[in-house]
Amino acid sequence: MASSDVVANWQLALPDGVHVIQFEHGTTSGKRVIKVDGKELMRKDWMFKLVGREQFDIGKAKCIISIEAVSGFAYEYTLDVNGKPLQKFRENQRKIQKAWNVIVDGEIKRICLEKDTLDVWMADKMVETRGEFTDTGVETHFYINERMVGRIVATSSGRKSKGIIHTLYVNDDEITEATNE
Repeated sequence: MASSDVVANWQLALPDGVHVIQFEHGTTSGKRVIKVDGKELMRKDWMFKLVGREQFDIGKAKCIISIEAVSGFAYEYTLDVNGKPLQKFRENQRKIQKAWNVIVDGEIKRICLEKDTLDVWMADKMVETRGEFTDTGVETHFYINERMVGRIVATSSGRKSKGIIHTLYVNDDEITEATNE
């Protein structure tokens, strides 16, 4: 594989983790290769049409890579996720989910709260939760493993523009929100 054929890399944060998407495009052969997290998802070795679109899924996310000629033999590559350009998708995700990275048995696990459904995901699985109303808001309890208990506390910010604040505690230690794109 010629490393010069790698034309685009994107990071996509989903409830099950941050995925790395790599796209190879042979501008003479038309070759197209899509890799997600280092695993080849799609390969087309010879294509006469050098521009176009390639569709693929990552979990429930529907992705499209668009290849457009911008001048001569220069091309532009864009990634759309669930019908939105990647940047718009990221902005929307920041509004509807909150994520934290937690070290579990020496590995980093991503814990994600989907704010609209209050589903909690750890790695690639939805976890069983138990909700509890408190004087200050709502707490969502769940097990990370046999030694670790998670608790997401939802409290009002007191300002309509900021909304509800979600904070994750693992064994009563506050966890900093993940900043991955």
